[in-house]
Amino acid sequence: MTELTEQTRRLISCSSLVLVASVDAEGNCDVSPRGGPAGFVAVLDARTVAIPDATGSKRLDSLQNVIATGPARLLFVIPARTMTLRVNGRACVSTRPELLSQLTAVGKPPASALVLGIEEVYPHCPKALLCSGAWKPEQWLPAEPSRPRPR
Repeated sequence: MTELTEQTRRLISCSSLVLVASVDAEGNCDVSPRGGPAGFVAVLDARTVAIPDATGSKRLDSLQNVIATGPARLLFVIPARTMTLRVNGRACVSTRPELLSQLTAVGKPPASALVLGIEEVYPHCPKALLCSGAWKPEQWLPAEPSRPRPR
């Protein structure tokens, strides 16, 4: 699809995690997670989404890559659902106050936002999440992996 449907808008509104893939001028790929309360990614219209740049690790790889080359790929992850949503397109970094004032999912406007002009949207096969057991607590590793005991 080349634009968001009602169903894909609902998936975005349920997502609290999106992985942002971008590439720098030398062709090096970066994938960075962005998270917030469900619906923190704003759907501006059927062909545009905006991801607020929340304070975090202070890494600017994705923003620098988008400024340098333009394309970005998004993978929306929906907690407790194996369905993911892929959104691909051309991106830019915006600091427009009228846009940023709309992106207050974390309580205040961000300093900037990654704005993606959608070129392609599609649900992604759930097989990887099904195989991973990511949503099954009984398959999670313990917080402190046990260490082998010396003999």
